[in-house]
This record gives sequence, C-alpha cells and structure tokens, in this order.
Amino acid sequence: MIPFLLQLQKQKIEFHKPIVMGILNLTTDSFYDGGKYLDTYVEQVAKMLQEGATIIDIGAMSSKPGSPIITDEVEIQKLREPLRILKQSFPEAIFSIDTVNSETAAFSLDQGVDIINDISAAAIDSKMIQVVKQYPCTYIAMHMRGTPETMISLNQYDNMVEEILDYFKSKIAFLESEGVKQIIPDIGFGFAKNIKQNFTLLKVLNKFLVLHKPLLVGISRKSMIYKTLSINADQALNGTSALHMLALQNGASILRVHDVKEAMECIRLFEVYEQA
Repeated sequence: MIPFLLQLQKQKIEFHKPIVMGILNLTTDSFYDGGKYLDTYVEQVAKMLQEGATIIDIGAMSSKPGSPIITDEVEIQKLREPLRILKQSFPEAIFSIDTVNSETAAFSLDQGVDIINDISAAAIDSKMIQVVKQYPCTYIAMHMRGTPETMISLNQYDNMVEEILDYFKSKIAFLESEGVKQIIPDIGFGFAKNIKQNFTLLKVLNKFLVLHKPLLVGISRKSMIYKTLSINADQALNGTSALHMLALQNGASILRVHDVKEAMECIRLFEVYEQA
C-alpha cells in the first residue's frame, strides 16, 4: 500500500498501514443492514471504534442496484439528529458522509465531518467539487457509470481495467486542477461491474497503485461474494474476510466494512505475513 495523509478539518494524520472504515447505514433499504441501527447508532459507532475503525462512514441513501437518488432535503433530515449526537458523543472520531448531493456534503462539513465519500465522483452533482474544495477535507471519488438505478446495465467495456484506470487519471487530474488535493480512489466494486469483472478488478488492483493515491476497497458482504457462494449477505462474512486479504495483498489502503473486528484481524495477520 501507499503511505497516505488524511486531511481533516483540524489536523492531518499520516498512515503507514491499512485502516478500516466502518459502515453506518441510516436508511432502511440498504442491501445488508438497512434499518438495523436506526435506534442504536451510538452503540454501533462505539462498538466499531472500540474494535479498531479509524473512520466511520455514515450513509442516509441506499446505493444498491435499482435505488433512486434521494433529495438533499430528505438526506439532511435523516442525518441531522444522528450527526449532532454522534459528534457530541465521539468528538475525536473521524466521520465520513456517503453522499452524492453537494448540499448534504456542505451541511455535513459544517457539522465537522472530515471526509466526503461520493460514489459518483461529482458526476451526479457537479457542485460537489465547489463544496469539497472550500473545506480542508478528504474526498473519496468512486468509479461508477450512470446511477444506482441504471448502473446494472452499463457494464460493457472494451478494456475494463484500462478504461477505469484512464478514468481515474483524468478524474484526479481534473479534481486537482480545481483545487481538490486530498483524493482517495474507490474502484467501485459492484457499480457497473458484473461478478466476473469484480473479481478481475480485485486480481489486478495493484495496477491502480500507479495513481499514487490510497486505494479504498468496498467489497463487504457484496453480491460478488454471496452470489458466487450461493448464500445471502447475512452469511457472507467469511467470504468477505477471504477477499479482504486478497485486497490487502494487492495494495488496498482502506477497507470499507460492515464487520470491523474481522477486518482488523485481516490487517493484523497481513502485517505479520508481510514482516515474516
């Protein structure tokens, strides 16, 4: 992996080993744990931080295939109270907001959030760039075609790996020219990619190290695991851990996960393996 800095609103933190981003869904329609923590999000965040999560990624909109883009008004309403309570309860924690809406991003950054995680990389809301460059924050830019509603039919590529690599080279150059400096690429497993394509990308993940950016991998309990194993997302933890180890071996810097303890165990074992 590439050592990297996280630009936070009050400080910069340098990392020399992989870290975990814990997922907190504040919506009822996520593919795995939608609605599970709507009333217990404080306890869940405390658990993830205690287990070793460096970042907590909060989402109020589902991005599973077929999901519509919700308005910023609806999204902010879902985030307002939980974000206030979480910032009060965990003032030192690093929070990320998973959103494609620039107004939601601006609201969240004003509340002290440090990272914006945009699955569209500003393709859905071009005003996002103006927002993130106004704040000393880190911006996660993911590769996706279309929107969650349309992406499942947009997985035709002539040369997928080269096309996605060129996409990131162009996107990063553009963002940096606009004044957005702290960028984390997310390959976008499951977003306009079928199962075979997802495994191909995982196998060649290290090709994306030429971007000289920390790579975020989000494969936790996804369909590339549970459909391959003929199980459901509830049963996909073991498969997730197996693929997390492959991601680490191929250069992942950040694992975005539902299960922090198990991901931290993968990182610890990977570290010992690397040092042997």
